[in-house]
Amino acid sequence: MKKRIFSGVQPSGNLHLGNYLGAIKNWVKLQNEYESIFCVVDLHAITVPQDPEKLRKKIIEVAKIYLAAGIDPQKSTIFIQSHVPEHAELAWILNTVAKMGEMERMTQFKDKSQKEGRESASVGLFDYPVLMAADILLYDTQVVPVGQDQLQHIELTRTLARRFNKSFGDTFIIPEYFIKEEGKLIMGLDDPSKKMSKSAKSEYNYIALSDDEETIRKKIKKAMTDSGSEIVYRDDKPALKNLINIYSLLTDRSTGNIEKMYAGKGYADFKSDLADVVIAFLRPFQEKMAKISDEEVLDILKKGADKVRPIASKKLSEVKDKIGFII
Repeated sequence: MKKRIFSGVQPSGNLHLGNYLGAIKNWVKLQNEYESIFCVVDLHAITVPQDPEKLRKKIIEVAKIYLAAGIDPQKSTIFIQSHVPEHAELAWILNTVAKMGEMERMTQFKDKSQKEGRESASVGLFDYPVLMAADILLYDTQVVPVGQDQLQHIELTRTLARRFNKSFGDTFIIPEYFIKEEGKLIMGLDDPSKKMSKSAKSEYNYIALSDDEETIRKKIKKAMTDSGSEIVYRDDKPALKNLINIYSLLTDRSTGNIEKMYAGKGYADFKSDLADVVIAFLRPFQEKMAKISDEEVLDILKKGADKVRPIASKKLSEVKDKIGFII
């Protein structure tokens, strides 16, 4: 039997090239090797304030992005997180297993709470790694495809699973993680020390999956580069390394091959070609998205929830029985 994977994306902000290269592109390949469950994680989205109408549109948009990118509903299950209430119920139970010290060490909360200040951040934002653990453990997930920035959360998931199993008997599978090397973390075009972010203050941080040709060329032209003019893939040139990673992942060329291609050429040539590469990817992607109707998406999402709900219900019943609830 195939191993099972689970992953998801929040329906908030502008989904960008980093989301695609760091996650969704990998999912498309992995769905041929694994039993795949992909979720639109709307419960995670509301850990920060959302406009209800915009949230509904974003949920549909994210599902369309999955489909346009190549997630096949015949191979993979796609559903909306809140359509399976067992996610929230298991998260509450796992809250009683998680420790405050563990949660306070979560670096993503520190980063995400900086905008409004720690005192103003929601409890949901502080606690969302436990909900993420519930998402994973609810389906006996064996492999989790993630970006490098999520590794700490996977370790927390593994810790909670082991702790629960130790207290109540074998219940949860201890999941492993999967990271594609070049796609570990796509950094911001304006600051290679920080990841590309859909909530970034500047639109020049990311290339949105909805950006038009003119916008893409403008953003890549303005993208930060390092001192010198050689096109080389080195740690001491983080801005250039990030741009080469994007080029490599979109063309399936090795980073070494790209270095050879641009030997003796400068940043202007490289950036111009990179813009062409991004546009060549996004144009057909956007065309596919435009052809997918809301009705088609909602039907796929409903069928997906119907398919996974029995799995989630069975696991939650097992957990409740183990901890002493009357079921």
